[in-house]
Amino acid sequence: MRAPASSQFGEVAEGLGLPEELERLKSFIQEWAEHSSSEVLELLRWQLISRPKYFRPVTIFACHRAMNGGSVPERMLRSAVALELFHNVSLIIDDILDRSRKRRGRLTLHCRFGVLPALMAAGYLTAGGFKLVADDPYSTRLLAELMQRLGVAECLQWRLRRRPLGVSDWRTIAGEDTGSMFETCACLGTRDNRLRQFGRLLGMVYHGCDDVGDARGLVALGGGGDADVRDGILTLPAAIAVRDPVVAAWFRSSSAKSARLLTQRIAEVVPQAERYLDELATEAKTEAFKNAADPAPLLDLLRHTRSLSQR
Repeated sequence: MRAPASSQFGEVAEGLGLPEELERLKSFIQEWAEHSSSEVLELLRWQLISRPKYFRPVTIFACHRAMNGGSVPERMLRSAVALELFHNVSLIIDDILDRSRKRRGRLTLHCRFGVLPALMAAGYLTAGGFKLVADDPYSTRLLAELMQRLGVAECLQWRLRRRPLGVSDWRTIAGEDTGSMFETCACLGTRDNRLRQFGRLLGMVYHGCDDVGDARGLVALGGGGDADVRDGILTLPAAIAVRDPVVAAWFRSSSAKSARLLTQRIAEVVPQAERYLDELATEAKTEAFKNAADPAPLLDLLRHTRSLSQR
């Protein structure tokens, strides 16, 4: 039986020597939620304290460890909490758009409390994140840029749905979607741009593993079913599969029959997608060796990320 995602990332934090930082993060988030308005308290408890993975904050801490060593300063901890809040905003919106009923084995926020309360909770989280870093101009700027980039990336991905584009196009989408989140993590962890490209590549590997995991019917990353096929979203396996003109025609179609055929073909090209992810991980490894004072924490992080599609 596969371990829950939250315990997997707890193991990573332990392996990186970061359990203390992870506990500080959990305590901070729980205390922040408990001091929120009573009107949204139950929503925040449901969203923030139910089997979270905390992989993005762990990435911030690992990048700090790779460049500086030592414990995580309070300012960085606050920026990690803010980023985790923003990540949850993206999850809430994704779940609503994907019409997802479950995430990590529990009802999604909008299914538990309703769409309007979920959207208002997302707004509350966004404002709360910015308040946490109000005295930190560097983090405020990075997080503001991140939220803009995520909005643009979602619009781009939605505009390009049902268009049978290639792997290079997938790479652009993944780099601005998940890649921008991890790129920001790297910059928050080092307070500069030295690991920016590593973070971007790590996020792309994560994005691709999520794509492959969905193709295999896995739920290790909290995602899940057939939403991407239904909506014509360009995943990594889909970008490989549509090289065949017949499959490209299925991708353009919204019929149930085309969706069934496309799903089968996507599953068949998973080994090719895995090989591409290996190449992407090698690029990230090169960045780690080139730029990190101690690449070991980054390599451990990368190994764990790469394994997610295979669990």
